[in-house]
Amino acid sequence: MIKLAQAADVFFFGELHNDPIGHWLEQDILRDLVDKKGKKRVVAGAEMFERHQQKGLTQYLTGAIEEKEFVDSTGTWPNYKTDYRPVVEYCKEQEIPFIATNVPRRYARKVAIEGPASLDTLPEVEKRLMTPLPFEIDYTLPSYVAIKEMMGGHGHGMNMDNFIAAQAVKDATMAHFILENWKKGQLFYHLNGSYHSDSKEGIAWYLTQAKPEITIVNLTVVKQSDLGKVEDEHLGKADIIIVVPERMATSY
Repeated sequence: MIKLAQAADVFFFGELHNDPIGHWLEQDILRDLVDKKGKKRVVAGAEMFERHQQKGLTQYLTGAIEEKEFVDSTGTWPNYKTDYRPVVEYCKEQEIPFIATNVPRRYARKVAIEGPASLDTLPEVEKRLMTPLPFEIDYTLPSYVAIKEMMGGHGHGMNMDNFIAAQAVKDATMAHFILENWKKGQLFYHLNGSYHSDSKEGIAWYLTQAKPEITIVNLTVVKQSDLGKVEDEHLGKADIIIVVPERMATSY
Protein backbone atom coordinates (compact mmCIF):
# COMPACT_ATOMS: atom_id res chain seq x y z
CA MET A 1 0.00 0.00 0.00
CA ILE A 2 2.74 2.46 0.95
CA LYS A 3 4.75 1.58 -2.15
CA LEU A 4 1.72 2.37 -4.32
CA ALA A 5 0.88 5.56 -2.42
CA GLN A 6 4.37 7.02 -2.38
CA ALA A 7 4.57 6.92 -6.18
CA ALA A 8 1.56 9.23 -6.52
CA ASP A 9 1.40 12.99 -6.97
CA VAL A 10 -1.85 13.05 -4.99
CA PHE A 11 -3.01 10.38 -2.56
CA PHE A 12 -6.64 10.48 -1.42
CA PHE A 13 -7.62 8.86 1.86
CA GLY A 14 -11.37 8.44 1.42
CA GLU A 15 -12.66 7.99 4.94
CA LEU A 16 -15.93 7.23 6.66
CA HIS A 17 -16.17 10.27 8.94
CA ASN A 18 -17.01 8.31 12.09
CA ASP A 19 -14.74 5.30 11.57
CA PRO A 20 -11.95 5.12 14.19
CA ILE A 21 -9.97 2.49 12.26
CA GLY A 22 -9.68 4.86 9.30
CA HIS A 23 -8.74 7.79 11.53
CA TRP A 24 -5.98 5.74 13.15
CA LEU A 25 -4.68 4.71 9.72
CA GLU A 26 -4.67 8.31 8.47
CA GLN A 27 -1.86 9.26 10.82
CA ASP A 28 -0.06 5.93 10.48
CA ILE A 29 0.02 6.08 6.67
CA LEU A 30 1.19 9.70 6.74
CA ARG A 31 4.07 8.74 9.03
CA ASP A 32 5.13 5.95 6.68
CA LEU A 33 4.93 8.22 3.63
CA VAL A 34 7.07 10.85 5.34
CA ASP A 35 9.59 8.17 6.30
CA LYS A 36 9.79 7.06 2.66
CA LYS A 37 9.75 10.42 0.87
CA GLY A 38 11.09 12.86 3.48
CA LYS A 39 9.05 15.61 5.07
CA LYS A 40 10.12 18.24 2.53
CA ARG A 41 8.35 16.30 -0.21
CA VAL A 42 4.99 15.84 1.54
CA VAL A 43 2.08 18.28 1.80
CA ALA A 44 -1.11 17.44 3.70
CA GLY A 45 -4.62 18.81 3.38
CA ALA A 46 -8.20 17.99 4.24
CA GLU A 47 -11.84 18.48 3.41
CA MET A 48 -12.42 19.06 7.12
CA PHE A 49 -10.86 22.53 6.95
CA GLU A 50 -12.37 25.31 4.86
CA ARG A 51 -10.44 28.05 3.11
CA HIS A 52 -11.35 30.79 5.59
CA GLN A 53 -9.79 28.63 8.34
CA GLN A 54 -6.35 28.56 6.72
CA LYS A 55 -5.02 31.58 8.59
CA GLY A 56 -5.79 30.11 12.02
CA LEU A 57 -4.52 26.69 10.96
CA THR A 58 -1.21 28.13 9.73
CA GLN A 59 -0.82 30.25 12.85
CA TYR A 60 -1.23 27.17 15.00
CA LEU A 61 1.13 25.03 12.93
CA THR A 62 3.84 27.70 13.15
CA GLY A 63 3.35 28.24 16.90
CA ALA A 64 1.90 31.75 16.64
CA ILE A 65 -1.23 30.79 18.61
CA GLU A 66 -2.06 28.10 21.16
CA GLU A 67 -4.25 25.10 20.42
CA LYS A 68 -7.25 26.39 22.40
CA GLU A 69 -7.28 29.64 20.44
CA PHE A 70 -6.94 27.72 17.19
CA VAL A 71 -9.85 25.38 17.99
CA ASP A 72 -12.08 28.12 19.47
CA SER A 73 -11.49 30.75 16.80
CA THR A 74 -11.25 28.55 13.72
CA GLY A 75 -14.30 26.40 14.35
CA THR A 76 -13.10 22.83 13.82
CA TRP A 77 -15.34 19.82 13.30
CA PRO A 78 -16.88 18.52 16.57
CA ASN A 79 -14.83 15.32 16.28
CA TYR A 80 -11.57 17.18 15.63
CA LYS A 81 -9.86 16.24 18.88
CA THR A 82 -10.56 12.52 18.58
CA ASP A 83 -10.29 12.07 14.82
CA TYR A 84 -8.18 14.74 13.10
CA ARG A 85 -5.97 16.23 15.80
CA PRO A 86 -3.35 13.43 15.55
CA VAL A 87 -2.67 14.23 11.88
CA VAL A 88 -2.51 17.99 12.49
CA GLU A 89 -0.21 17.50 15.47
CA TYR A 90 2.10 15.27 13.45
CA CYS A 91 2.26 17.90 10.69
CA LYS A 92 3.04 20.56 13.32
CA GLU A 93 5.80 18.43 14.80
CA GLN A 94 7.34 17.67 11.40
CA GLU A 95 6.75 21.18 9.95
CA ILE A 96 4.66 19.76 7.12
CA PRO A 97 2.28 22.25 5.45
CA PHE A 98 -1.39 21.49 6.10
CA ILE A 99 -3.84 23.00 3.63
CA ALA A 100 -7.48 23.84 4.26
CA THR A 101 -8.90 22.85 0.87
CA ASN A 102 -12.67 22.98 1.17
CA VAL A 103 -15.05 25.76 0.15
CA PRO A 104 -16.73 27.51 3.11
CA ARG A 105 -20.00 25.68 3.67
CA ARG A 106 -22.05 28.87 3.42
CA TYR A 107 -21.16 29.07 -0.28
CA ALA A 108 -22.00 25.42 -0.91
CA ARG A 109 -25.33 26.05 0.82
CA LYS A 110 -25.89 29.10 -1.38
CA VAL A 111 -25.31 26.98 -4.50
CA ALA A 112 -27.70 24.29 -3.24
CA ILE A 113 -30.47 26.88 -2.83
CA GLU A 114 -29.79 29.43 -5.58
CA GLY A 115 -27.62 27.57 -8.10
CA PRO A 116 -23.97 28.01 -9.15
CA ALA A 117 -24.58 31.32 -10.94
CA SER A 118 -25.35 32.89 -7.55
CA LEU A 119 -21.62 32.84 -6.76
CA ASP A 120 -20.94 35.35 -9.56
CA THR A 121 -22.35 38.20 -7.47
CA LEU A 122 -19.98 37.67 -4.53
CA PRO A 123 -17.22 40.20 -3.84
CA GLU A 124 -13.79 39.29 -5.24
CA VAL A 125 -12.37 38.74 -1.76
CA GLU A 126 -14.94 35.99 -1.17
CA LYS A 127 -14.39 34.43 -4.59
CA ARG A 128 -10.78 33.79 -3.56
CA LEU A 129 -12.09 31.18 -1.11
CA MET A 130 -13.32 28.90 -3.89
CA THR A 131 -12.51 27.48 -7.30
CA PRO A 132 -12.23 30.07 -10.10
CA LEU A 133 -15.63 30.91 -11.59
CA PRO A 134 -17.36 29.74 -13.64
CA PHE A 135 -16.55 26.10 -12.99
CA GLU A 136 -17.51 23.08 -15.07
CA ILE A 137 -20.05 20.56 -13.75
CA ASP A 138 -20.51 17.20 -15.43
CA TYR A 139 -23.94 16.13 -14.23
CA THR A 140 -23.50 12.77 -15.98
CA LEU A 141 -20.66 11.58 -13.71
CA PRO A 142 -21.86 8.34 -12.07
CA SER A 143 -21.17 9.68 -8.57
CA TYR A 144 -23.33 12.74 -9.23
CA VAL A 145 -26.06 10.67 -10.89
CA ALA A 146 -26.02 8.46 -7.79
CA ILE A 147 -26.76 11.50 -5.61
CA LYS A 148 -29.93 12.11 -7.60
CA GLU A 149 -30.90 8.44 -7.37
CA MET A 150 -30.20 8.40 -3.64
CA MET A 151 -32.54 11.36 -3.19
CA GLY A 152 -35.24 9.61 -5.20
CA GLY A 153 -34.77 11.96 -8.15
CA HIS A 154 -36.54 14.88 -6.51
CA GLY A 155 -34.69 15.74 -3.30
CA HIS A 156 -37.87 16.47 -1.34
CA GLY A 157 -38.57 19.68 -3.21
CA MET A 158 -34.92 20.70 -3.65
CA ASN A 159 -33.59 21.43 -7.14
CA MET A 160 -31.43 18.34 -7.75
CA ASP A 161 -29.11 20.06 -10.23
CA ASN A 162 -28.37 22.70 -7.60
CA PHE A 163 -27.84 20.00 -5.00
CA ILE A 164 -25.30 18.29 -7.24
CA ALA A 165 -23.69 21.66 -8.03
CA ALA A 166 -23.18 22.20 -4.30
CA GLN A 167 -21.23 18.93 -4.18
CA ALA A 168 -19.32 19.95 -7.31
CA VAL A 169 -18.22 23.33 -5.92
CA LYS A 170 -16.68 21.48 -2.98
CA ASP A 171 -14.91 19.02 -5.27
CA ALA A 172 -13.71 21.73 -7.65
CA THR A 173 -12.47 23.94 -4.80
CA MET A 174 -10.56 21.11 -3.13
CA ALA A 175 -8.94 20.20 -6.46
CA HIS A 176 -8.02 23.84 -7.09
CA PHE A 177 -6.29 24.32 -3.74
CA ILE A 178 -4.55 20.94 -3.95
CA LEU A 179 -2.97 22.01 -7.23
CA GLU A 180 -2.20 25.49 -5.93
CA ASN A 181 -0.20 24.02 -3.05
CA TRP A 182 1.47 21.09 -4.83
CA LYS A 183 4.72 21.05 -6.80
CA LYS A 184 6.12 18.35 -9.06
CA GLY A 185 8.12 15.88 -7.00
CA GLN A 186 5.86 16.30 -3.97
CA LEU A 187 3.12 14.04 -2.63
CA PHE A 188 -0.10 15.75 -1.60
CA TYR A 189 -1.79 13.64 1.09
CA HIS A 190 -5.49 14.54 1.23
CA LEU A 191 -8.14 13.45 3.73
CA ASN A 192 -11.77 13.54 2.63
CA GLY A 193 -15.01 11.66 2.82
CA SER A 194 -14.77 8.68 0.48
CA TYR A 195 -17.58 9.99 -1.72
CA HIS A 196 -15.34 12.87 -2.83
CA SER A 197 -12.73 10.56 -4.37
CA ASP A 198 -14.32 7.15 -4.96
CA SER A 199 -13.94 5.85 -8.54
CA LYS A 200 -11.51 8.76 -9.04
CA GLU A 201 -14.44 11.08 -9.56
CA GLY A 202 -15.27 14.14 -7.45
CA ILE A 203 -12.02 15.92 -6.54
CA ALA A 204 -9.96 13.55 -8.66
CA TRP A 205 -12.05 14.32 -11.77
CA TYR A 206 -11.39 18.05 -11.38
CA LEU A 207 -7.68 17.39 -10.85
CA THR A 208 -7.38 15.42 -14.08
CA GLN A 209 -9.38 18.02 -16.00
CA ALA A 210 -6.89 20.68 -14.92
CA LYS A 211 -3.76 18.50 -15.13
CA PRO A 212 -4.28 15.29 -17.13
CA GLU A 213 -0.77 13.99 -16.44
CA ILE A 214 -1.16 14.04 -12.65
CA THR A 215 -0.79 10.66 -10.91
CA ILE A 216 -3.58 9.86 -8.46
CA VAL A 217 -3.89 6.98 -6.02
CA ASN A 218 -7.06 6.67 -3.97
CA LEU A 219 -8.03 4.69 -0.91
CA THR A 220 -11.55 4.09 0.33
CA VAL A 221 -12.91 2.71 3.58
CA VAL A 222 -16.01 0.50 3.40
CA LYS A 223 -18.03 -1.45 5.96
CA GLN A 224 -19.11 -5.06 5.56
CA SER A 225 -20.53 -7.79 7.76
CA ASP A 226 -18.18 -10.34 6.14
CA LEU A 227 -14.49 -9.42 5.94
CA GLY A 228 -13.56 -12.43 3.83
CA LYS A 229 -14.22 -10.87 0.43
CA VAL A 230 -14.76 -7.37 -0.93
CA GLU A 231 -18.41 -7.07 -1.96
CA ASP A 232 -19.12 -6.44 -5.64
CA GLU A 233 -20.58 -2.98 -5.01
CA HIS A 234 -17.21 -1.78 -3.66
CA LEU A 235 -14.98 -3.20 -6.39
CA GLY A 236 -13.46 -0.49 -8.56
CA LYS A 237 -14.04 2.30 -6.05
CA ALA A 238 -10.35 2.74 -5.28
CA ASP A 239 -6.82 1.48 -5.79
CA ILE A 240 -6.82 0.49 -2.11
CA ILE A 241 -9.92 -0.72 -0.28
CA ILE A 242 -9.92 -0.95 3.52
CA VAL A 243 -12.75 -3.17 4.75
CA VAL A 244 -13.88 -2.70 8.36
CA PRO A 245 -16.56 -4.68 10.20
CA GLU A 246 -20.05 -3.21 10.37
CA ARG A 247 -20.13 -3.86 14.11
CA MET A 248 -17.06 -1.68 14.73
CA ALA A 249 -17.69 1.11 17.25
CA THR A 250 -17.94 4.62 15.80
CA SER A 251 -16.25 7.80 16.99
CA TYR A 252 -19.61 9.62 17.13
